[in-house]
Amino acid sequence: MYNIDFGKPIHIHFIGIGGISMSGLAGILLSEGFTVSGSDNKASELTKQLEKDGATVYIGQKADNITPDIDLVVYTAAIRRDNPELGAAMESNLPMLSRAELLGQMMRNYSESIAISGTHGKTTTSSMTSEILLSQNTDPTLSIGGMLSSIGGNIRIGHSPYFLTEACEYTNSFLSFFPRYGVILNIEEDHLDFFKDLEDIRDSFHKFALLLPENGALVINGEIERFDEIIADVKCPVSTFGLDASFDYYATDIAFDAFGHPNYTLHTPSGRTYPGSLGVLGIHNVYNSLASLALADILHFDPDTCLAPLLACTGADRRFQIKGKIGDITIVDDYAHHPTEIRATLAAADKYPHEHL
Repeated sequence: MYNIDFGKPIHIHFIGIGGISMSGLAGILLSEGFTVSGSDNKASELTKQLEKDGATVYIGQKADNITPDIDLVVYTAAIRRDNPELGAAMESNLPMLSRAELLGQMMRNYSESIAISGTHGKTTTSSMTSEILLSQNTDPTLSIGGMLSSIGGNIRIGHSPYFLTEACEYTNSFLSFFPRYGVILNIEEDHLDFFKDLEDIRDSFHKFALLLPENGALVINGEIERFDEIIADVKCPVSTFGLDASFDYYATDIAFDAFGHPNYTLHTPSGRTYPGSLGVLGIHNVYNSLASLALADILHFDPDTCLAPLLACTGADRRFQIKGKIGDITIVDDYAHHPTEIRATLAAADKYPHEHL
C-alpha cells in the first residue's frame, strides 16, 4: 500500500470528490498544503466550496481528468472497475488508495482519534460528540457524514490531537482505520450486497473492536445481542451503555416534552447522576447521547459541562429536519432508509405535535 508523507504535500486526485466523506478529506488535505483535484457527476455545494478553497473540480468523469502531474489517486467503494478515470490511473501505474485507506493514514497523525461506528446513528452521534469536543475547547478536526450547522458544513479543520470521524462498515472500510477510541452504537443487517449475513457483519465489528490499542477505549451498546462476542479479546477497556442499570452508562426517568424532545437522568460508573435534555427527537437519540456522554467521560470531560452542548445540538441536516409548513402540513426531511431507522423516525414523529401522520 502507498504511504503518504504528510510532511511532503503532493497532488492527490479524488474520483468522486463530491461525496460527503471524500469532500471532507479533500478539504483537510487542502488545509495541509496538498494540491487537490477531483471529479464528480454533478456540481454541488460541497464541490463549489472545494473550488473556493483551491481544488480543481471536474464535472463528469473521463480519462483526460488524469493529468501527468497527479501523484496519487483516491477512489470510493462506489467507483466501478469500468470507470474511465480509474482505468486511466491504472494504465498510468499511478499509486491508488481507497477512501478508507486514505482516512486511516490521516488518523495516524492524531493521537486522540475517535471513530463512531454502528448500523444506525453514526452521523447524529458524531454531531453530538463534535459539539461536546467544541465545548471543551479541544480545537478538533471533524469529518462528519452530514452537514452540521455549527461548523458550517461537514468538516472542521482543527490544530490539536483530536480527530473525529464516522466509521462505516460497508466493504469493511473501518478496518483500514487507526482510532484510539471507538464507539459501536448497534449492529443489524445492512449492506447485504457486500456482507453474507448478520454473522458476517458481527465478525466485521469484532475486528473493528480489535483495532483499538491498549491505551484506548471502546464504548459499546450493551443491548447488542451477544455483545460479549464482539468485545472478545479486545485489548482496551470497554464501557457499556443502554437503558438498564447493569450497564456502565444508563438512562432512567425518560420523558418527552411537548415537541418530543427526550429528557432523562444519566447514571455514570462513578455513581453520580446528571439531568439530561436533548435538542433532537426520539428514544433512539437517547442511546446516541449516552454513547457521546460515555466517550466524553472517558476523555475526562466533566459530564456537567457536556449536557448543555447536547441540548443545543439539533443534529445534522436530513435527520428529522423540519423544512417548513405548507398550510397546516409540516414537512420533515429524514435520511432514514433502513427499516429500523424508519421505525425510529416514525416513533419520533408520533411525539411531535400533529393530528395526522
